[in-house]
Amino acid sequence: MERQLGELCGGLLARGHRVVVIARRCELAAHPRLRWVRVRTPRRPFSLAYPAFFIAGSIAVRRHREGLLHTTGAVVANRTDLSTVHFCHHGFRAAAGAPQTSRRSPAYRVNAAVCAWMSRVAERACFRPRGTRRLVAVSEGVARELERFFPRGGREVSVIANGVDRDAFAPDADGREQTRGALGLASEDLVALFVGGDWERKGLRHVIEGVAAAEGWQLLVIGAGDVPRYREIASGSGAGDRVHWVGATTRPAPYYAAADAFVLPSAYEAFPLVGLEAAAAGLPLLMSRVNGVEELVEDGRNGWFVEHDGASIAKRLRTLGEDPQLRARMARAARDASARYTWDGVVDTYVTLYVTLAQGERPSTLVAAPTP
Repeated sequence: MERQLGELCGGLLARGHRVVVIARRCELAAHPRLRWVRVRTPRRPFSLAYPAFFIAGSIAVRRHREGLLHTTGAVVANRTDLSTVHFCHHGFRAAAGAPQTSRRSPAYRVNAAVCAWMSRVAERACFRPRGTRRLVAVSEGVARELERFFPRGGREVSVIANGVDRDAFAPDADGREQTRGALGLASEDLVALFVGGDWERKGLRHVIEGVAAAEGWQLLVIGAGDVPRYREIASGSGAGDRVHWVGATTRPAPYYAAADAFVLPSAYEAFPLVGLEAAAAGLPLLMSRVNGVEELVEDGRNGWFVEHDGASIAKRLRTLGEDPQLRARMARAARDASARYTWDGVVDTYVTLYVTLAQGERPSTLVAAPTP
């Protein structure tokens, strides 16, 4: 969400628009047409940060709003012109059931349940037609969820997917060798890549089990999570010495370059940006059939849809490991598929929508809140 907001704001400024950002933090470079209204609320826990931002952000919008109001999800009580939905909590509940947590302690479980309930309440309040004029889904799947849970009486739900910087995530042979060397991996090693937080929902357990059953494959895990717990899973599955825990990073591109396949058997997504990054990096895509992925993966051409189990993942990894030419063909097809998703195209589509809503070019106010 933050990456999409940054690209959108930067693109609007480059096209001559004035932008007011109402957010807890803003990492955009100073610009004469950019105004940042800082909302001072706690960062954690989300069960406190979310309602605090909802109240403080609503007050800030009332005081500082200019022109169209564009929010990212259900984050303020004000009447909104359009809201981009990066995660539909009603859709998640229907698809994945109870909320999952990064830790198994009672406190984490209670916090997750409270957060999920608050998010659904806010969606019901904000996504009704009188609360938001136009909803924008980041995938066709999310659009279907919005139409199912928040019927708008024939009012359109727009679909504007995320983009990807194909230059930043392009295949990099030199970077591949350097990153592998730093990780203690050999040139001939087969390397699967997992990127993300919320490891339970995104299926890291299944990835580890798949790698364990696919001889010769190593696994890079990028992102923050309960490392001790998942180390035990890796050790118990027999892959303990083949799983490399990189942690969170602001520079993931070198790890995509170092990999041979991307694996994400997630239980729910809106449109995972990491999938687009992996495609741009030329990695065969092994991903579950969830929102957004349905539009990116061409089964058997640039990757495969996998199930939420290690056996399904191991089968595809073994096939890739045994056929270098297949890996190369799928890598090229994945790279080609990413060409449909450009940040310039995203910004241009939003500008067109802004003009439609405003019946003329006007300043835009964007509101963003922290994600759980």
